[in-house]
Amino acid sequence: MKIISIYKSSRKDEMYLYVEKAQKLTKVPDALMEVFGNAVHVMDMPMKADRELARVDTAKMLEDVASKGYYLQMPPPKDDYMLDLYKDRPTTGVK
Repeated sequence: MKIISIYKSSRKDEMYLYVEKAQKLTKVPDALMEVFGNAVHVMDMPMKADRELARVDTAKMLEDVASKGYYLQMPPPKDDYMLDLYKDRPTTGVK
């Protein structure tokens, strides 16, 4: 079991970094931190491979934290219907 710290991005909604609590953000590359923005601490939690998380494969996350020092959870893809919400909107005037 590892104690994992979870940080959210100040720049991108629903983007999270998972790191070992003892290591903090020391192993996260500088280039990633530039894109990630300020890391806002969300919580610490004990983690084992059999623990279920909503949008994260826990075994993969623990493997990445052990090998790379961090795991990056990307935001979920946007729903197609939201992307085309104003597809037929007129450019001028009111229809």
